[in-house]
Amino acid sequence: MKILVTGSAGFIGSTLTLRLLERGDAVVGFDNLNDYYDVNLKQARLARLKTHPGFTDVRASLEDRAALTEAFAKYCPQRVVNLAAQAGVRYSLQNPHAYVDSNLVGFVNILEACRHYGVEHLVYASSSSVYGSNTRMPFSVHDNVDHPLSLYAATKKANELMAHTYSHLYDLPTTGLRFFTVYGPWGRPDMALFLFTRAILAGLPIDVFNYGDHRRDFTYIDDIVEGVIRVLDQVAAPNPAWSSDAPDPATSRAPYRLYNIGSHRPVELMRYIEVLEDCLGRQAIKNLLPMQAGDVPDTYADVEALIQDVGYQPATPIEEGVARFVAWYREYYQV
Repeated sequence: MKILVTGSAGFIGSTLTLRLLERGDAVVGFDNLNDYYDVNLKQARLARLKTHPGFTDVRASLEDRAALTEAFAKYCPQRVVNLAAQAGVRYSLQNPHAYVDSNLVGFVNILEACRHYGVEHLVYASSSSVYGSNTRMPFSVHDNVDHPLSLYAATKKANELMAHTYSHLYDLPTTGLRFFTVYGPWGRPDMALFLFTRAILAGLPIDVFNYGDHRRDFTYIDDIVEGVIRVLDQVAAPNPAWSSDAPDPATSRAPYRLYNIGSHRPVELMRYIEVLEDCLGRQAIKNLLPMQAGDVPDTYADVEALIQDVGYQPATPIEEGVARFVAWYREYYQV
């Protein structure tokens, strides 16, 4: 297939693109290489892709409607995976307009392009952050998610609503994927594992929020990518049993689906740090701090819908995943 992947220089986008290329798909990568974090890391990820003859690199932003439309007109992708977004819960408290531009304006541009150029299936990144103040565990795609705790989460919830509208009005198959705390090689420098590793190796303290009383459904990058590919290959279809008397948020009479992709094994943050310490052979100096605004104490993914519909459940334990990250980090940074 010919697949357009937005955010192709990103953590998930570059890993997904590499897998698609390796299985024989042609991929058009769309990324603006913004400087939210180290551009050199993004360029190094792209360098892995550019050796494949099936890869086309397009440099532009989602909010640039003309450039996005030109890419669709020129390359005519059959399917689209939208991973480009302004990421980060905490950053959304300081720079909200970046989230409106990329996650809302950019996403409607994607929807319009998919509509007008006959895309067979749009798969897009949502986030576990949409569960917000929900406390019933595990988080289910069948639960109501109307109480986000950050603007980032609100934009991801908005993406799900916008996608449903296009599925309903234009019969555009759309699938939203709620990712749970993705980690692994080539990861984002603003995320905990990266920050902790850098600080521990430098002998500096790590900031441990909520005094370490967090649980996270840490999900290894390869497991995330496998889930994305399986969902991409199964085009969203209407749910004939859907009823407006008891509406299921995860399905619809329209060709619309939502899935969690998480390990279904929440891990205490202190255990995660302990595994990292073992892999590094060093102890962390912990700076215990209260919970940050916009954060949630626990995440835990119910992945039953993913198992039922595409026969997949993430399985990489943190001991294996963290060890792989540390090996990559030491090699990449020559530490």
